[in-house]
Amino acid sequence: MRKAGAIVAAAHDLAARLVRSGVSTQELDLAIEDHILSLGGSPSFKGYLDYPASSCISVNEEVVHGIPGPRQLQEGDIVGVDIGAIWQGYHGDAARTFAVGQVSEEARRLMQVTRQALLLGIEQARVGNRLSDISHAIQTHAETAGYSVVRSLVGHGIGQQLHEKPQVPNYGPPGRGPRLRAGMVLALEPMLNVGAPEVYTKTDRWTIVTLDGQLSAHYEQTVAITDDGPLVLTGPLHTGLDGESFA
Repeated sequence: MRKAGAIVAAAHDLAARLVRSGVSTQELDLAIEDHILSLGGSPSFKGYLDYPASSCISVNEEVVHGIPGPRQLQEGDIVGVDIGAIWQGYHGDAARTFAVGQVSEEARRLMQVTRQALLLGIEQARVGNRLSDISHAIQTHAETAGYSVVRSLVGHGIGQQLHEKPQVPNYGPPGRGPRLRAGMVLALEPMLNVGAPEVYTKTDRWTIVTLDGQLSAHYEQTVAITDDGPLVLTGPLHTGLDGESFA
């Protein structure tokens, strides 16, 4: 799974360099697919439940599962890129929300809080904790900052299957659910909305958007639970905000 995670991280590094005004989401997706293949992996998403692309690219009010197409990114957009790769039978899965040029202060803060919520969730991915300790850390940080947590979508276990048990909600009280053990691998993925938490699926059967049309952000990491603490397998959390290097 380390190799699968490394391929996903490399694909995100590429996406971070390519995200800019005027690039279509389809161009991004094709570049991501080529890069995964060049590294010896295969896209996890393409063909999964008939999904037609190698990545999910979701813009502004789109929460997750945006299908790449002719839409061109515009200055001020925020774009969620979700990438999965399989290598020798094991999957890696990660998402980043990138800024396209200069974004609004509202978008910037949403991205920062969502990223921080994921980091706090990862901190709870420790041997002996309960699963909902992760969920509670994410929810508490998000709602304290004034954002809502999408409740109808969750993180998940990951390994030889892209989606495995247990589900990892982004909300809930602490101290509930299975106790975390060394060797478990989880994909943690908070999705935070500026407005209400409700979402709906568009007629393309995949793209999930906020019901009120306000912005949403999404970050995800594949995390192994070890006796030495949480081990992130899918690289750093790029954002594209000012001053960040993708080197």
